[in-house]
Amino acid sequence: MSENVTVNELATHDAADAPATTRERADLLEALAKHRHFLRFTTRDLTDEQAGLRTTASQLCLAGLIKHVAAVERAWAEFILDGPSAMGDFTNMTKADVTRRADEFRLLDGETLAGVLADYAEVARRTDELVVTLPDLDAAQPLPKAPWFELGAQWSARQVLMHIIGETAQHAGHADIIRESLDGARTMG
Repeated sequence: MSENVTVNELATHDAADAPATTRERADLLEALAKHRHFLRFTTRDLTDEQAGLRTTASQLCLAGLIKHVAAVERAWAEFILDGPSAMGDFTNMTKADVTRRADEFRLLDGETLAGVLADYAEVARRTDELVVTLPDLDAAQPLPKAPWFELGAQWSARQVLMHIIGETAQHAGHADIIRESLDGARTMG
């Protein structure tokens, strides 16, 4: 798609690819598509080396952000289907768990920007399919054990999807700052 395509045209196009059955589901798909586009767009015309560079004081790079967002979206989609066992117990993380999580934020040896983007596209496709086919957006699961979740709290599939949208939007903003620091290019404006 050309850079001149508006966000609404892109979101409508991506959402139209899935046979949404309700307005609410179409709205969720449109929001996901819009924020995914902004995140992916920050990597336009970059080499693998550029996509792996840290340009701010943080440890974040563009390819790593996309890897992280894909991993988070994948885990939350699995949570919708399988409950907290899909995510594990965050209160008992090992050093290996912490290292694996840190690796989500970097482009590792042997990884490419194209590969990261392809994985993200596949995760997005599966999530979009879930949005369309899930029998009930009100179906809830108990949240996994984590210091940041209230003990015994539950989230509906709708809440999880809204969380994915928020996470994607937040990291698209991070990515925009990283890209602007890299070469002055911006996602908007």
